[in-house]
Amino acid sequence: MIEEGVLVFHPEHVFLGANVYVGHQAMLKAYFRNELRVGDGTWIGQQCFFHAAGGIEIGRNVGIGPGVKLLTSTHAEAGRAVPILHAPIEAAPIVVEDDADLGVGAIVLPGARIGRGAQVGAGAVVTRDVPAYAVVAGNPARVLRHRP
Repeated sequence: MIEEGVLVFHPEHVFLGANVYVGHQAMLKAYFRNELRVGDGTWIGQQCFFHAAGGIEIGRNVGIGPGVKLLTSTHAEAGRAVPILHAPIEAAPIVVEDDADLGVGAIVLPGARIGRGAQVGAGAVVTRDVPAYAVVAGNPARVLRHRP
């Protein structure tokens, strides 16, 4: 189910599994290389923004709350003589493993892997890997506990 107002860029690099929901005004921004892959049974909330320059792989039965951002690129450090806007782009993939859940407004930065069954709290900023079944929150996201 793809709701009204969803934008898909480079659809030839976007792959949605069976029974995937994509909420209103979400933006799935693939790239001319790499892929954005979403596994079966995943739910993507309204107004999410996925930028897949470095590649995004989302597993099966993942819950992604409204307003979540997955960002796979950043500008490299090029020194003061080069405006940040014109610095080279560096990209790294994001992987969200099966059964994970990303809370409303969470942000996942380039190169992070969210482990199987992990839970990312609302508004968390994930800057590094999250272990399987961990519960993380904050900016930067820190492990609070592990799910039983």
